[in-house]
Amino acid sequence: MTEEKNPRTIIAVPAFNEEDSIGRLLREIHACELGYDVVVISDGSLDRTALLARENGAHVLDLPCNLGVGGAMQAAFRYAFEEGYDYLVRIDADGQHPPTEIRHLVQAFQENHDIDMVIGSRFLGHKSYTSTFLRNCGISGLAAALSMTCRKRVTDPTSGFQMLNRKLLFFFSRFYPMDYPEPEALALMRRQGYDFMEVAVTFRDRSAGQSTIRGWGTLYYVVKVFLALLVDRARPVDLHFSRSRVEDRL
Repeated sequence: MTEEKNPRTIIAVPAFNEEDSIGRLLREIHACELGYDVVVISDGSLDRTALLARENGAHVLDLPCNLGVGGAMQAAFRYAFEEGYDYLVRIDADGQHPPTEIRHLVQAFQENHDIDMVIGSRFLGHKSYTSTFLRNCGISGLAAALSMTCRKRVTDPTSGFQMLNRKLLFFFSRFYPMDYPEPEALALMRRQGYDFMEVAVTFRDRSAGQSTIRGWGTLYYVVKVFLALLVDRARPVDLHFSRSRVEDRL
């Protein structure tokens, strides 16, 4: 992937009450024969999510209560770092992220050794993703704001299809936004000197359930994210966890 001879990679799947989709997704992952370990973070699920994940060969972090995707992913980052993994791929449990698309994230890391995160974007290249007018407007506005904040083009600020290296595993295991993790994490990591890139991937309709952000709630979500980003900008940068310092530690 980079200089490591045998980099260890783990796929992390945050899941809350995803018994209708988790088994199918894990079977898809295994069918890709990537050779990666898989951990499912059952975020206080009350159904059979954890049971089905174990039955399909995944390690399970069974959280005692629902922390939200931010808390679930921070648990995954901590686990992956402490277990010695070099890379982590995040893929959502609802089936929107086809496991066959992981190869695009891996290829980007192989070809770009100075980046710390690769994000799968629905809005690059073929633009396979379609949604409501309000949702598209909200994502576009948030993408424009984040592009200015990060001083780098962002097209898909809410994508949860990501791959990150060990330096970011260390950083995010200690500092990771809870409320709006995807856009806030991008702004946070850039302030600390980390870099990212986007690659075009194909998304598909979720195999079960529905988004919690719908209709006018989309604009409400965007407004809250803007406010969260403003608050984040007011916080001082912790130089002890800047990219250069973390690189020296690792």
